[in-house]
Amino acid sequence: MTESTPPIVAVVTNETANPAPLGLCAFGMTTVLLNIHNAGFFEMNSMILAMGIFYGGLAQVIAGIIEAKKNNTFGLTAFTSYGFFWLSLVGLLVMPKLGWAAPASEAAMIAYLSIWGVFTFLLFFGTLRLNRALQFVFGSLTILFFLLVAGDVTGNASIKHFAGYEGIICGASAIYTGIANVLNEMYGRVVLPIGPVKTA
Repeated sequence: MTESTPPIVAVVTNETANPAPLGLCAFGMTTVLLNIHNAGFFEMNSMILAMGIFYGGLAQVIAGIIEAKKNNTFGLTAFTSYGFFWLSLVGLLVMPKLGWAAPASEAAMIAYLSIWGVFTFLLFFGTLRLNRALQFVFGSLTILFFLLVAGDVTGNASIKHFAGYEGIICGASAIYTGIANVLNEMYGRVVLPIGPVKTA
């Protein structure tokens, strides 16, 4: 009898780069620019729309797809959702200009911002297993959505301006978290702390 040949076992290592910094910076930078507008510093213009399509939108969708490859359900859900949020927001502004649809009513915008606020609040609970920096990003984003809702419900421009300043802080925190991921990985130590949560 001849000994059977042992099976060949191939070990596949996932060497895909971490897409989270891309997604966080894309979200953060676009959020900061939009909310500088909301704070009253400049009008809605093509710069914001272009950022919403290409960086806040497409870049986050790409980051989410890569997160799927890395088996990160939270990253997939968050990045692809907010990527398409930016694309849908641009659509809400551009489609009426092209004559493709009627402009969204005030009630429709309240519903739109409210459902995104609820969605963000639910995702916030996922960050409780991740790190303090992401908790701040999702917590402040939840507040931002509901401030925008309050501004639309009351028609109070000062609430929207305040939401703009809060949105700048939210976006800046996302940029910080994204850059912290890059630098901490590059230097192999904590350059910018993100407050990792210790799990049992």
